[in-house]
Amino acid sequence: MRIIWSPLAVERISEIAEYISQNNLDASTKWVDDIFTKIEQLNNFPESGRIVPEMNRNNIRELIYKNYRIVYRIESEQISILTVRHFKQIMPLEEIS
Repeated sequence: MRIIWSPLAVERISEIAEYISQNNLDASTKWVDDIFTKIEQLNNFPESGRIVPEMNRNNIRELIYKNYRIVYRIESEQISILTVRHFKQIMPLEEIS
């Protein structure tokens, strides 16, 4: 399965990494590497994430990594990474619909 990143997801990863790097560049680099490693598991196990409670749709799921929700959509030939959010942030439904 192919993994596609939305522009919003890329922007969120960049913002979070930049924020972390203000205090610790190594931690920022590790965080990004770990996020990509976590997402790679979707190649073999696309349904491994839980269904996003706000949507309650089987094809909209999320992986949890530390304090972050990695929201993705399962499609016929690909997985689309929709957004990455801190778990304390409200999830705007327009980001994941």
